[in-house]
Amino acid sequence: MNIEALFIENNPIPSHALAAILALFLGILQLTRKKGTAPHKYIGYAWVFLMLYVSISSFFIHELRIIGEFSPIHFLSVFTIGSVIYAIIMIRRGEITKHKRTMTLLFYLGLILTGAFTLLPNRVMYTVLFG
Repeated sequence: MNIEALFIENNPIPSHALAAILALFLGILQLTRKKGTAPHKYIGYAWVFLMLYVSISSFFIHELRIIGEFSPIHFLSVFTIGSVIYAIIMIRRGEITKHKRTMTLLFYLGLILTGAFTLLPNRVMYTVLFG
């Protein structure tokens, strides 16, 4: 492991990666704990904030340029922002099933799938984890 490889990167890459890692751990916590409790609600607020930060900060990262300044991963950021907003609206309306489905999908698409792309060779997180 070479954590220094992360911190020598230009901003916002280090904070983006750290927020995503924290969101991953909080997401696992959310998926494994009882729903509808005060801790679930407060962890959820933190998770939403982190997901929005990760999504918005991704628009300032242009390491992988496929479509002009952007890559297909940026489409996932737009999807994430829209899904977070939708999930918040659903829980406020009392649509628990739609909220749960959206948040679970966000976890797997917005963190797991996107995170897998960061582990491709020549990417920063590949270097961090595998040297």
